[in-house]
Amino acid sequence: MAVASSAGRLHPARAAARATRRGCAAVIAAVIAVVLAAALLLAAAPARAEPKPSVKQLKKELATLQKDSDKLITEYYNSRIAHQQAEKSERAAKEKLAAAQEVYDHHSTELRAMAVARYIGGEPGAMALLAGDEDPSTVLGRMALTQHLIDQQEAMLRGYAEVRDARGRAEEEAAARTEELERTLGDLEERKKKAEKQIEKIKDRIDLLYTAPGIRRPDGTWVPQLPQGSDNITPRMALVKKLIQERFEVPFGIGCYREIQDGGEHPLGRACDFMLSRGGAFPSAAEQARGDQIAAWAIKNAKRLGIMYVIYKQRIWHVRTGAWRTMTDRGGTTANHYDHPHISVY
Repeated sequence: MAVASSAGRLHPARAAARATRRGCAAVIAAVIAVVLAAALLLAAAPARAEPKPSVKQLKKELATLQKDSDKLITEYYNSRIAHQQAEKSERAAKEKLAAAQEVYDHHSTELRAMAVARYIGGEPGAMALLAGDEDPSTVLGRMALTQHLIDQQEAMLRGYAEVRDARGRAEEEAAARTEELERTLGDLEERKKKAEKQIEKIKDRIDLLYTAPGIRRPDGTWVPQLPQGSDNITPRMALVKKLIQERFEVPFGIGCYREIQDGGEHPLGRACDFMLSRGGAFPSAAEQARGDQIAAWAIKNAKRLGIMYVIYKQRIWHVRTGAWRTMTDRGGTTANHYDHPHISVY
């Protein structure tokens, strides 16, 4: 069957199919164009950032946190009282047990001695007492003495049983008081951790109430400031110093402005050293941990407070990179910043 006419034209059926395919291709192309345009628009649209909490919102959150914190602290205080009472009860129970053990040991020794004496000497029977030419009154007296010894032995055995039972009760009580003490200690630690966590939340929210003074450029840097005040540091550095002093307490001093032109921010009033020890001594483990906390706090709040970089433990963290980088060895504890975190602001 011929598909095309003698003039070379397509058969009407094939021409219709080709037209349909062209129409579908056009529709698909249009859909793809729309999808691509939408994707480009979505890519170009800036991501919607979470709105920063206002001062009013922060203060409201702080009030709630403070209320919850007071409740946790009260619970922690009550746990401390319960723990102290449990400690007192355990001490009393152990003292009681020690006294019972002493009486028990004394009675045990006496009974062992009596048992040995009876084993060695034997126990005279009635017929043995009546034998011989002894006066009957002497024999009766000896019998009475024997009965007395038997009564004494029985009394001592009864007393031993009472002492033994008293010691057992004292052991049980001491064990119960020890278990109670361990339980209150666990409860105390749990409540302490909850209270500390809540206090840290409060501190974090308080931090958000402060922003660095001055003008911040679009690229994240800040317009420089002049040093001021008796300590010759900029307002930005003064704020960072104040917040660290309030939060961490730096007992070995804070050094900021220095006249020596060492190329850093100290002569410009834009840097402070938070000392963890004196005289170049290597800081204790507790003070090193304090330095870690100060450095972590500075990094966490760097963008908001205008902190440019942090140096600690022969490493430098810069706000541009957001990562620590190892520094060259400068030959000493202080020079390598092992005894203090250094914080510089813009």
